[in-house]
Amino acid sequence: MTGNGTAQDGTHGALVDFMERFVGSARFRQVFEEGMRLVEETADYLDGPGREAVRGLSRDDAMLYATESMRLTTRLMQLASWLLLQRAVGMGELSEQDARREQESMDLSAMVEPPQEETLRRLPAELADLLNRTHDLHHRILRLDEAIRQRRAPAEATHHPLQGMLDRLHDEFSRGDGEREK
Repeated sequence: MTGNGTAQDGTHGALVDFMERFVGSARFRQVFEEGMRLVEETADYLDGPGREAVRGLSRDDAMLYATESMRLTTRLMQLASWLLLQRAVGMGELSEQDARREQESMDLSAMVEPPQEETLRRLPAELADLLNRTHDLHHRILRLDEAIRQRRAPAEATHHPLQGMLDRLHDEFSRGDGEREK
């Protein structure tokens, strides 16, 4: 990045500046910390009290527990990956292009629906709470992701479709009179 806000390759640095500000913001820090806490809290629950809680469930509810805990960990891993990816871009550890490629493998729109009330009633209260909190975090991250994508769109659309012709005209008129007459 040069001093005029232009990257060394000549592209505008507005997106990087936005990401740096975004990653440094209290809003991002709050979401990031909450996401990482939920990952830890979920792992602790599933490895400890969750193992005990599932033993007391009926066979059908134990199957539901297994299904919902798998969905929960999958969702949390996707959200944590998104958070870490945004932080890496904002801190200059990952290029925007690399981040886009990584994000193509993430489907944040999957598993958007909250668990059914009936499902939550059949599960241990701690797991139901983790499911609800993760669902809320998921929706906040979806909104942040949309804001980032909207911010990217103008930066990616800066190439004018007639730029090649404009460049040739510029080259033609910037040459000396003697060169044009040949």
